[in-house]
Amino acid sequence: MNIKSVKEEAERLRTEIFPELEIGILHGKMKPEEKEEALEEFKKNETQILVATSVIEVGIDIPNATMIIIEGAERFGLAQLHQLRGRVMRSSYQPYCFVFTGSDSIKTKERLEALEKAKSGFELAEYDLKFRGSGGLSGAKQWGVSDIGMDALKNIKMVEAARLESQKILKSDPELEKHILIKERLNSRKTKIHFE
Repeated sequence: MNIKSVKEEAERLRTEIFPELEIGILHGKMKPEEKEEALEEFKKNETQILVATSVIEVGIDIPNATMIIIEGAERFGLAQLHQLRGRVMRSSYQPYCFVFTGSDSIKTKERLEALEKAKSGFELAEYDLKFRGSGGLSGAKQWGVSDIGMDALKNIKMVEAARLESQKILKSDPELEKHILIKERLNSRKTKIHFE
């Protein structure tokens, strides 16, 4: 949903469907203090419905939020959908997530069935990797990673081993002075990498 859609949908809900309820909005173009105020009003039940963009995907914890309706689900990846539905799974109340799509393709239906059946975000990530493919790791031209190299990402044990090894390297040599080739490769990138 874009900003215009958020405002239009909030107004439609306010006038046509829930005139007795207070309806707030939240989108990425709002100033930080405006976002905080919208969330605080929702937490305090001063607004009962919050119409938002996917800006609510992470970092928002509102225990009294028990229902989320996601429109245009075909535009989101499974990981995003999983994060969005997680916004209502943080209280002792029964949560509900309703997912709507404008697509009736088989692929979209399979993806939404995976969302329904998966027990964890990890299962969804595996599904995405299997059916959407591995994509490119920072672009093949920048890194020269081949399709064979990207397929290696499907080997979870190898990915975990690589992650552990990279953590050891960064712990023992944070400036990569003993790992010159890695340092040169990272320094040649136009965009910075965020290490977690």
